[in-house]
Amino acid sequence: MYFIVVKFQVKPEATATFMDLVTPYTEATRAESGNLWFDWSRSVVDPNEFVLVEAFLDDDAAGKHVNSDHFKNGLETMRPALVSTPKIISRKVDGSDWDDMGELQIG
Repeated sequence: MYFIVVKFQVKPEATATFMDLVTPYTEATRAESGNLWFDWSRSVVDPNEFVLVEAFLDDDAAGKHVNSDHFKNGLETMRPALVSTPKIISRKVDGSDWDDMGELQIG
């Protein structure tokens, strides 16, 4: 799978509406057949930083995502709300879902 984490530095005046701004992009991506997850969070340290954790099944799914109209439209919709170029980690990893944490077992 492709596992991706992206950090978005959002303009202070856009933070209150940022999630509304990205909702169409988020919904369209989650509807893709090869999308495993597409989850937004907000930093507990920096209220202007939003973090996207996403995963795609394989090369084909990742390629279809970045070539989709909603991908291109989503990025352009975000552009005016951002302070800087987003930071990304994108890696192909083994697996297709979250694993249990070995170091902290509950029950």
